[in-house]
Amino acid sequence: MSGIEGQLRQVTAAIAPLRRIPVSDGALDTEALIGERVLVWEEQEGWARVTLLGDGYEGYMPVAALGEVAAPTHRVSALRTFVYPGPSIKLPPLDALPFMGQVRVGALADGFARIEREYGEGFVYAAHLTPAETPVGGDFVAVAERFLEVPYLWGGKSALGIDCSGLVQLSLSAAGVEAPRDSGPQREGLGEELPAGAALRRGDLVFWPGHVGILRDAQTLLHASGHHMTVVSEPFVQAVERIRAQTGHDIAVARRIRDQ
Repeated sequence: MSGIEGQLRQVTAAIAPLRRIPVSDGALDTEALIGERVLVWEEQEGWARVTLLGDGYEGYMPVAALGEVAAPTHRVSALRTFVYPGPSIKLPPLDALPFMGQVRVGALADGFARIEREYGEGFVYAAHLTPAETPVGGDFVAVAERFLEVPYLWGGKSALGIDCSGLVQLSLSAAGVEAPRDSGPQREGLGEELPAGAALRRGDLVFWPGHVGILRDAQTLLHASGHHMTVVSEPFVQAVERIRAQTGHDIAVARRIRDQ
């Protein structure tokens, strides 16, 4: 990309897929949420080659999912929230926005926030929003626990579907801790590596090759599991034994983010 200047754009779709190749059935590498900023390098046949500014991921995104940059004022703090055409829950929703999506609020009225959208204004239940500069959750483990029973989706990072590293990234981001998107870089760069045999506790991250989970406590693992095809909480020892039996892999490393 040397010598090429990217164009700054913003995700305006609720959730935008980032695909490995520019076709609708191309492999899903990750997702971008409303309000995320991207650099667009080129556009062709309805697809934009982009870099996500938040975590550096590169791939192809539908041009229709992108719009002009406008500084967001709030984040979505509910797992999902509806966008209505007016300030009434009885109106048919226009859309549903994901947890940690970013929006620009124009005004508050009757318990609703009027937000600016590419297709016109919409209204969101105001209690489902948090000011952009305020962490959505203080305890990232408690945030992750809200995703229990969400379906597993490779590349997903919303309550419609999420993968193991997406759950870690999204939960930490809600607590104000930026994290890489994939488990490999997370394993290399998040927190402090714990020595083998160290006593584990709530909030520690446990890594296997290609997988990561979060300890709810020393005995319980919370993770988006491709085996269970959902976000599940299960006995830690049971998970370790199953993964060893299925893959031949033992725990590679455990890391501690900070005091939990």
